[in-house]
Amino acid sequence: MTREALTLVSPMPLRAEPAPELAAEIEEQAIRLDQADPEAILGWASERFGSGLTMATAFGVEGCLILHFLSRVAPKTRVFNLDTGYQFAETLDVRNRIREKYGIDVELVQPSTTVAEYETEHGGPLHRHRPDQCCYDRKVVPLRRAVAGYTAWISGIRAEETDQRSRGRIIQWDAKFGLTKINPLLNWNRKRVWSAVISWNVPYNSLHDRGYESIGCEPCTVPGAGREGRWGGMAKKECGLHVQEHEQGSGI
Repeated sequence: MTREALTLVSPMPLRAEPAPELAAEIEEQAIRLDQADPEAILGWASERFGSGLTMATAFGVEGCLILHFLSRVAPKTRVFNLDTGYQFAETLDVRNRIREKYGIDVELVQPSTTVAEYETEHGGPLHRHRPDQCCYDRKVVPLRRAVAGYTAWISGIRAEETDQRSRGRIIQWDAKFGLTKINPLLNWNRKRVWSAVISWNVPYNSLHDRGYESIGCEPCTVPGAGREGRWGGMAKKECGLHVQEHEQGSGI
C-alpha cells in the first residue's frame, strides 16, 4: 500500500478495551484524583506504572509545567517529543532550557522519513493540501511506535481547549494507543497554568510572548488565541493524537 492510500483514521488499537481489573482501577482513580493537584496525580501514576510510564510533550506551556512537576516527583520518567521536522527553532530551544534547569533530557522521536524525503515522495509539502495525512504520518504513527511497550502516557491537554478534550478524564483508557492516559492539567484553566509558570520560573516557548497561544509545526501555526492559530484559516484544530475515534474516550 502506498502512503497516498493510507487511511486517516488510525488502525484498530492493540487493545480496544482494558482488562476488567484495569478498567475498574481507572474508574476508581479517575474519581479519586479528579480534583487532585498535578503532583499527586503524577506521583500516583509513577508509583502505579513505574518504568511503564512515559510522557509526550510538544513543549507547549502546559507540557513545560508538567515537566516542572515531574522533576519533583518522578524525574527519571522517559519523556519524548514528536519531532516532525517542521518544528519552530524556538520550540527546540525550550528542550535545551528544560534540560539545563531540570536535568530532563527529552528524547526526539522522528518519522521514518526526513522532510526532504517526505516532500519528494508527495511532490511537495503535503501539509498545504492534505494536513490530516501529514499529521497522521508525522505524529500519530511515530507516537504509536514511541509508546510501544509502555503501559501509560502523560499528556498536557486541558478540558477547556476543545470539545474533544472536554470529554477527557484525569485518568482514562486510550484505545487509540492501547494504554492508560494521564491528564494532570485537565481541569486547569489557562490563567492558572500561566500563574504557576511565572511563579516557579518554568522555561517556556518564547513564541507565547509573540501572540502564539498554541504552538505546533511552523508551516501550520500562526499567532492566535487558544487554538485559533493552529492550521490558520482551516477548520482543523487537532493533529489527531487527542481526537476521539472510539467509544469510552479513546484518543482524547
